Amino acid sequence: MKHENFNMKEHGFVGHLAEPDEESEKAVIVIMGGEQSLLPGIKFAERFADYGITGLAVSLFGAEGLPEGINEVPLDMFVPAVLVAQYIGGMENLIMVSPTHVPFEGTMPDKKTMTGKSIVTFHGEEIPFVHTDFASVKLSKYYKHPDVSHRVTGMWIAYYNTYQDKAAERAAWLHLEKSNARILLIAGAADEAWPAEYSVNALKKYLDDLSYEKDVKVIVYPHGSHLNGLMPNRQREKRLYRMLLLTGLMYKTFGKCRKEKYFDNTEREVIDWIVNS
Repeated sequence: MKHENFNMKEHGFVGHLAEPDEESEKAVIVIMGGEQSLLPGIKFAERFADYGITGLAVSLFGAEGLPEGINEVPLDMFVPAVLVAQYIGGMENLIMVSPTHVPFEGTMPDKKTMTGKSIVTFHGEEIPFVHTDFASVKLSKYYKHPDVSHRVTGMWIAYYNTYQDKAAERAAWLHLEKSNARILLIAGAADEAWPAEYSVNALKKYLDDLSYEKDVKVIVYPHGSHLNGLMPNRQREKRLYRMLLLTGLMYKTFGKCRKEKYFDNTEREVIDWIVNS
């Protein structure tokens, strides 16, 4: 496996490339979190490389030239990132795992203080977003909620309440139809971080109402937590998986349901979706 790193000053984005030893006909851009995440993006890029697919992990924050927190992340940097994924002629597939259907309000590096600005910008302009009130709940505390059977965190409730402002939700809606890609949407019904199942179903309905011509598939795992989809190589990343046991203390459903093999199922779905495109 071959590796290469990219930085803002030289390349216009911060990223980490994992390339199979043999020539790859497909490439994937992995977008998740920042440079100091518990699950580093490069580990996911390497997992794609295990399947003969070039993986490029792009960082959103926490590196030189990027915002310190998840706030006003410049989408412009994905233009050079796409050019680095030189093995494909265009974006054929869009895979969204535990997604949101609207951009959120940005947060300061403490991940609790709201900035009043969008999480993302493009050409220096703010992308429409929904305002989120983190002050009304304790983010990591677990609560019962009348609309779901599992207990959820205060963060889940804050985002769910945000979606009740339908005018703001419509204004911030992600126009996935502009991607012109095949779209795979994956969520866990027992997600306790935010209502990902709500988002994937809302996006599917939105695309259906538009008579979107490309394939759209929704997978909701009844016992799936916030962590879904393809995960780092278990044999190679034993230390990382030992650290992941701590996630079971933070995300109760993850700790309870991780033995049900839905990681294996979602990994197979993701790889099949790419390979068979």
